[in-house]
Amino acid sequence: MYAQVSTVAFVGIEARPIEVQVRITPGAPAFAIVGLPDKAVAESRERVRNALHAVGLGLPYKHLTVNLAPADLPKEGSHFDLAIVLALMAAMGAISPEAVSDYAAIGELALDGSIRAVPGCLPAAIGANGRGKGLICPEAGGAEAAWASETMSILAPPHLLSLVNHFKGLQTLRRPVPNLERSAESALDLRDVRGQETAKRALEVAAAGGHNLLLVGPPGSGKSMLAARLPSILPPLTPEEMLEVSMLHSLAGELMGGKLATARPFRSPHHSASMAALVGGGSRPRPGEVSLAHLGVLFLDELPEFQPNVLDALRQPLEAGETVVARANHRIAYPCRIQLVAAMNPCKCGGGATGQACKRGARCAEEYQARVSGPLLDRIDLQIEVPAVTATELCLPPPTEGSAEVRARVLAARQRQIERFAALGARGVRTNADCGVTLLEEIATPDDAGRALLRQAAEQLGLSARGFHRTLKVARTLADLDGADRVGRLHVAEALAYRGESFRRSRAA
Repeated sequence: MYAQVSTVAFVGIEARPIEVQVRITPGAPAFAIVGLPDKAVAESRERVRNALHAVGLGLPYKHLTVNLAPADLPKEGSHFDLAIVLALMAAMGAISPEAVSDYAAIGELALDGSIRAVPGCLPAAIGANGRGKGLICPEAGGAEAAWASETMSILAPPHLLSLVNHFKGLQTLRRPVPNLERSAESALDLRDVRGQETAKRALEVAAAGGHNLLLVGPPGSGKSMLAARLPSILPPLTPEEMLEVSMLHSLAGELMGGKLATARPFRSPHHSASMAALVGGGSRPRPGEVSLAHLGVLFLDELPEFQPNVLDALRQPLEAGETVVARANHRIAYPCRIQLVAAMNPCKCGGGATGQACKRGARCAEEYQARVSGPLLDRIDLQIEVPAVTATELCLPPPTEGSAEVRARVLAARQRQIERFAALGARGVRTNADCGVTLLEEIATPDDAGRALLRQAAEQLGLSARGFHRTLKVARTLADLDGADRVGRLHVAEALAYRGESFRRSRAA
């Protein structure tokens, strides 16, 4: 007796097709699972045995072999349970093999036969739909799986018995309905921030072009407050971006109720985070914070307090837009096109606040800032000082301009970039921060005055090639905010002011 059922194995966000093959043969009673299963897959024997008993079935007193093909791909996770039990039931004649041949199945079995939620229902549904199959998944994952296609067949049973009754025609499982999380209006508004006009301007520029931003200032100057209000001026996710973000959050098990969010991610890990937590990996590779912030913001508060090797692990993901976890037998890539926002004090003791001074002088600042490597700083487009707020500024009335007004300008600038890149046929490029060098030279060549200023500044400040091109990207964003077709001298001058060279040189002196 032989049967097979399709399922998937997750390699990054890709759902690789897996065939669960079951053969029942005479011989000594045994239940073997082969095909490089991990501990969770191997333990499915007991879950399957008890789930079958819960619906009134028992395993035959024969030799049972379950093969997970292809056999050379490692199989990890408990989501193989449902496919294994369906293949066994088809081989035993409890359900028709034709009934399950058009489906891929994922789900974990409880001992009472209920089907428990597993991460990855959305990418599994997209992968199954690409092969022309439907999907059988837990009830809790049905809402997210329904986003894969309006026409594919999706079954989301709460219990194994209800699935068997559906195949036998005794009941009908309705197709789950896609669910969307309607993001409430953020209570955080730039109007709450008193003073700090330069920092607000830098925040607007960073949002308009998707640029990385570093805020340097004493404790209590409003760095974290400014960063927390960045999402309030960012554009919402497009439908395509929603699926990209939701696939990663589905793999991490963070889609609450299967709801796809419309707001861009904002991740703020603690500075004690390990390298695997930040960039992904581990014994069972999972997406890290940098991937969960894909198409959103990764905020690193107290930047020098992170371990230096953890921070340096961000250098490649920031440049390539993906993080790669390499193992001896497989390679996993997670997308991470993020906007990095970081905040730090000028020195360990937080010197520079109103009425305070650093007790150790310039040496304290030098040692503290040295914990952040130069190559990482070179990848941060905007680096600004956030001075301490005076009592006079705190007593001023709230500013008239808030997040709504700034967001309107950001949306207009982003729309100009989308139209420009679409006209040039640059697929996959969404913001100025994403464009490559060749494309940058075509869209951001400054006028003669701007070119002369940029050449002079590059020589005097010792800009690297990366710093030179990132300055051009910021200048292009500034021109977009002004509605200008050409990058001018003023745009180049403001972009150079955001490189942070002035305050670094003043501290070095």
